[in-house]
Amino acid sequence: MYLTLDEFDRVLQWKLRSQYGRNRVIRKANTEDVIRVVTEAALSIEHPDKDYEIELRFGILCMFRGVGVPVASAILALVFPERYAVIDFRDWRQVIGEERAVFSVADYKRYLREIRNLAQELQWPVQEVDLAIWEYDRINGRKSVANTEAGRPASAPGAAALLGTSGLPIPLGRTSSATRDLENE
Repeated sequence: MYLTLDEFDRVLQWKLRSQYGRNRVIRKANTEDVIRVVTEAALSIEHPDKDYEIELRFGILCMFRGVGVPVASAILALVFPERYAVIDFRDWRQVIGEERAVFSVADYKRYLREIRNLAQELQWPVQEVDLAIWEYDRINGRKSVANTEAGRPASAPGAAALLGTSGLPIPLGRTSSATRDLENE
């Protein structure tokens, strides 16, 4: 399993949106052959220690010029939607309750643990929780789910009820995915 240059570029356009042109010149070094070899390595790694697997996959994907943790998370979430989520400032603000724009692999692992806990509590797929939180922040901005429950993190008991009644346009059982959104663009 690997990405082609066109697929890689479509992921970048989808994730970066208005920032897509910002690192375009340095990303030109990411040729078709390089993209194939690097994504094949990152996407084929399996390890019994899933935290280590995340570290390896992110380490490999972040070797691309112009790719950091958020873009690497988008690649993994689009390829493995049942296992990964996309990290960005909106999700971080809602789940962790802090403002941040730059993320490390350790930050991602913390975020993903929280998303997986919420997914289990809600009995939703990981990516549905991720998308719901992103949409909640898009609509409500700095009004943080994480801060709404007496300062407890979003994965604390009761967060599922808050998300379930917050007016999010992501009802239980909805089967949307970032992959389909990407394909429809």
